[in-house]
Amino acid sequence: MKRNPNFVFHVCLALGDILALLASFTFAYILRVTLTDRPFVPISSMSFIMSIVVMIPIWLAVFFFFDLYDGKVYKHRVKELGRLLLASIVSMTIMISFAYFTDYDMFPAKLVPIYALLFSFVLLLMNRWIIKGVRGALLRRGKGALRAIIVGDSPATRSLIREFVENRKSNYKIVAIVANAGTIPEKLRKFKYGSVASAIAETKADIIVQTDDVNLQKNYQMSVDNHLRYMFVPDQEFILSGNNEIEFLGTLPTIQIKTTPLMGYGRLVKRVSDIVFGGILAIVSSPVLLVLMMISKLSSPKDKVFFKQKRLSIYGKKIYVYKLRSMKSEYCNISPEEAFAKMGKPELGKKYRANGDQLKNDPRVTKFGKFLRATSLDELPQVYSVLKGTISLVGPRALVPGELNKYPNKNLILSVKSGLTGLAQVSGRRDISFEERRNLDVYYVQNWSFLLDLQIMLQTAWMVVTCRGAK
Repeated sequence: MKRNPNFVFHVCLALGDILALLASFTFAYILRVTLTDRPFVPISSMSFIMSIVVMIPIWLAVFFFFDLYDGKVYKHRVKELGRLLLASIVSMTIMISFAYFTDYDMFPAKLVPIYALLFSFVLLLMNRWIIKGVRGALLRRGKGALRAIIVGDSPATRSLIREFVENRKSNYKIVAIVANAGTIPEKLRKFKYGSVASAIAETKADIIVQTDDVNLQKNYQMSVDNHLRYMFVPDQEFILSGNNEIEFLGTLPTIQIKTTPLMGYGRLVKRVSDIVFGGILAIVSSPVLLVLMMISKLSSPKDKVFFKQKRLSIYGKKIYVYKLRSMKSEYCNISPEEAFAKMGKPELGKKYRANGDQLKNDPRVTKFGKFLRATSLDELPQVYSVLKGTISLVGPRALVPGELNKYPNKNLILSVKSGLTGLAQVSGRRDISFEERRNLDVYYVQNWSFLLDLQIMLQTAWMVVTCRGAK
């Protein structure tokens, strides 16, 4: 690839990590040796710093091992925080072990590595937030983004265009679109090109992103010939599954595609984690739930505290979902379209669906309900459904039959239990469509892992603490 802005960012990230580590160990040395009269091993400051300089490559190697320079990690704050803490502990353990087994006086006192670990975690985190903040500011100004040619006429083309235009920090900037005019928004038709070859010749593109299989081999070869990066968005969703196995039937290689890893051992692990984490959450949240129930009853004495609705879960089984009531009683247990029509505002139904089943200042919601939804505390009663085994802590959102029946991949989503939270809820995007949310559900079903569940639970906790729940 001729141009790679990501490489510059990764280099800056690594250099910032090195400076943060040097500063951390320096502060730890000063704190223990200079600011206290307690005895310590007489190691000069220069010898100490040189020892640390020699050991820093080990820290960087551990960071690479934990994928801290991989976008799949550093783009997600909660995942990055957890891995950074774990990588710092592992790196410090290696240093201490080396000093112990070689009998080398690396640290002037036992507290120095503890101080250094605390300082390093804080400074490394600050470094990454600063570097990413600067990069985000540059991306918003159109600097440092990959110049992209979007190729293809499929629903994914429109999704990519919207993502690249609306998300100014997406790291991609559209310079050409090779598609029919009807696929391209009117304000972006100035980027329309008749062929991939002309788009490459007339733009300084860095990457081709193709969304259909028309001229696939030809377009890929052109990316190779012009030293461009190439990405392909598959329209067969089963290809995205990480559970495919190759098996030979005679001399023919075949691909066995598993619906989900949540079978056998995976299902047992998930149920055990639901009981353990769900039990802890139930114990911690019980006093909060009681207080919320009292407030709800006092604010609306004649109305029910809980909202009950029939939903679909694993294998199409009908279950009841219980929440703290956040809507006015007259709009409960009817569809959004019916509710908005009932209040004389049918146009809000279309706006609600277009906004990914969300609506700012939803008139159906009570004042107390707005608080419950903002903090996601209306979901607390579902913890007991998790313990019962009706739903899981993490999984696809349980949908009413009328909504899910319209979706072609409903049986794939219904191959696992519905969840209290899920990948779509913590995706950080509140304006994604119903279709995109269900695609995230499909991805979760096909790529489940215990670590993915932990990541989603941590992100959910962060959203609740920062009041970034559903509005």
